[in-house]
This record gives sequence, structure tokens and C-alpha cells, in this order.
Amino acid sequence: MQNELLWFLMLIAAFAMVMISFRLWGKMGLFIWVPISVILANVQVVKLVNLFGLTATLGNIVYASTFLVTDMLSEHYGKKEAQKAVIFGLVSMIALVVLTQFALWFTPASDDSSQEHLAAIFGLMPRIVLGSVTAYLLSQFHDVWAYHFWKNRFPNQLWLRNNASTMVSQLIDSIVFCLIAFLGEFPFSVVLEIIFTTYIFKWIVAALDTPFLYLSKMLVKQKQIADLRD
Repeated sequence: MQNELLWFLMLIAAFAMVMISFRLWGKMGLFIWVPISVILANVQVVKLVNLFGLTATLGNIVYASTFLVTDMLSEHYGKKEAQKAVIFGLVSMIALVVLTQFALWFTPASDDSSQEHLAAIFGLMPRIVLGSVTAYLLSQFHDVWAYHFWKNRFPNQLWLRNNASTMVSQLIDSIVFCLIAFLGEFPFSVVLEIIFTTYIFKWIVAALDTPFLYLSKMLVKQKQIADLRD
């Protein structure tokens, strides 16, 4: 159960860092967390681990924390600020891909020992990049839209708008990425299995981020966020 314990601890650590960033720097702290999480997720995703009897990639937790961030921005700052965060994440993703490819194109020195390791992490296939960017845009913009859709209809049900928006967005992300990246590369049944296992872990993370959204509401109510004090 070591992997499962570490997975849970990493989840708590990621959400705690989101809350600390919000507490210390308000909106700017949330904006800063988005590129951090996108870059970390793209590095961690290359590692496969066994969790609860299933094979999964790391990176799901850190990436899923971006949905908590956009929900917090939507709740406390409005739809336009949440959409800005999505764009920040997209720009950081593109920058990561472009600049790491340049690094790989440099001819390494004769005594270099890092080229093969960097290539293993950043040597991305075009379909992976296309799937990642497309899934990110569709799922994140849906999350912002859906959050406000449910908020307008059930303004007093924070848990509903948080989970209804994030869980559907996570499903969109899993389906779009896996279909673009893996369809034709693996049998369709295998692609479906990857979608299912990936979404299960994202669903769990989405459910567990709800208390942190309530915590953010409490911090705002107690006037502990500098840029939200009356």
C-alpha cells in the first residue's frame, strides 16, 4: 500500500499548496499555480505506477489541481479571471514543449550524461502534444462554463457546481486526450481501458477537492485574503 499512501499524501500536498498560494497572494497565487501544475504534470506523466490494482500515470493529481484553481477563481473573482488562468496554462504548456525540444536538438558534449534522460521525459510525439493541448483547452473552458452554469441555477449549492463541473470536465479531458493520442496505436478496447482507469483517479481527485473549495470560502469570509478584503 506504499504507492496508495504516497498518492494520497501527494494529493493533500498539492491541494495544500494551492490553498497556501491563495492565502498568501490571492488571485495572483492561483494564477502562479496553474503553470507550475501544468509543467509538473507533463513531467510526472511519463512515470507509470500501480495504484489500487490498476496501472496509472503520475501527474493526474497535479494536473487535477488546476480544476480546483479555476473553480476558486470562478467562485471568488468571476468567469473572466478563470478563463485567464486557462490561457496561462496553455501558454506554459506550449512554452514547455517548444523550449524542451530546442534543448534536445542541441548536440550534447562527449562527456554529457543527461541527453538520453531528457529525451525520455521530453521526447514527445506530435499526437501526444496535440492530444494534451486539445484536451486541456476543451476540458478547462468547459469547467469554467459549467461552474457558472450550475452556479446560476443552484447558487446555494457549492458542492454541486464544484463536482458537476469538474467531474464532467475530467471526463472530457480523459476521452479527448486518449482518443487523439492512442486511437490507432492500440486496440480500441485498450484505449477504452486507459480512458476508464485514467478517469477513475481523476474522479477521486475531483471529489476530494470539494472540502478545499469550502475552505477557500471560509478564508474569504474571515477576510484572510488580501485582495478580497472589503
